[in-house]
Amino acid sequence: MERNGHDVRVWLALAAVYVVWGSTYLGIAIAIQTLPPMTSGGLRFVAAALVLGTVLLVRAVPFRMRWKEFGGAALVGLLLLAGGNGMVAVAEQHISSGLAALLVASTPLWLIVLRTVFRDRPHVLTLAGVLVGFAGVAFLSLRGGGASGNGVGIAVVLLGSLSWSVGSFISPRIAMPANPFVASTVEMAVGGSALLVMGLVQGERLHVGAVSWQSWAALAYLVLVGSLVGFTSYIWLLGHAPISLVSTYAYVNPVVAVILGMAVLSEPVTAAMLVAGALIVVGVALVVSTERRGRAATPPVEKNATVLDASRRPGRPQNRETARLDEARERNR
Repeated sequence: MERNGHDVRVWLALAAVYVVWGSTYLGIAIAIQTLPPMTSGGLRFVAAALVLGTVLLVRAVPFRMRWKEFGGAALVGLLLLAGGNGMVAVAEQHISSGLAALLVASTPLWLIVLRTVFRDRPHVLTLAGVLVGFAGVAFLSLRGGGASGNGVGIAVVLLGSLSWSVGSFISPRIAMPANPFVASTVEMAVGGSALLVMGLVQGERLHVGAVSWQSWAALAYLVLVGSLVGFTSYIWLLGHAPISLVSTYAYVNPVVAVILGMAVLSEPVTAAMLVAGALIVVGVALVVSTERRGRAATPPVEKNATVLDASRRPGRPQNRETARLDEARERNR
């Protein structure tokens, strides 16, 4: 029963990331119409950190953490939010929101490369799904997205995807605050502050009188829904689901983003985007089905057992990499 409940929570959080983050590409596109891109991202994450931090304080959630744990959360925040999400806002000055979301589908490829380098080899069908999805990304990149974008925007999005992938990969492998919501607060505060500084360095200036109500409304949506609901769900998933399964948001988000961009902003949908979208859907189907079978094959653990305890149960072979990760988890408990 506990395991079934756990599975339900995983899929609910995954659904939130699928739908909420798919809509944030439209929110970013509307926000940056009259707001500087990096400044808008900085305001978004700093405001979300203040809201989430206040809620945690009211609920008497302790913010105790070691400096090493704070540093880990800060590093992840820089990679995910300043380097990843911030670059999407910059890129959407040059490409459509739907194309940006499609290109972010390169994230699972980077994750698979990182897993392979660190001897955490994925199932062959997981790899096949990621490669099929990335074929769609490569097709879009070579075709340039037609009327929907240019080379500069495509390059910026791909660099942002690499930054996000590195942050996602190292998050469960380094010292982090034990409470995922405390970790989210630190990550958003640091990542948002970095974006504000980057915006100032790049010459961005906020002229409040020139900002439209639509941009303010989009920014509020990004804070309350995109960050507080979407990002915290993602952080929780990193500790409770396989990374290959979590990364499938990058395949589903584009479908939502393309539909919303076309419906709200009349963004063009090219033949290249349709072909790439079909490849992406096939890729996500392969990855999700493979990861679900892998989880179903895992024997249930005791109700109060931790992930660390389950990994050390008799009969489970431990290679050198698994032992190293177990020791790291033990130090971080």
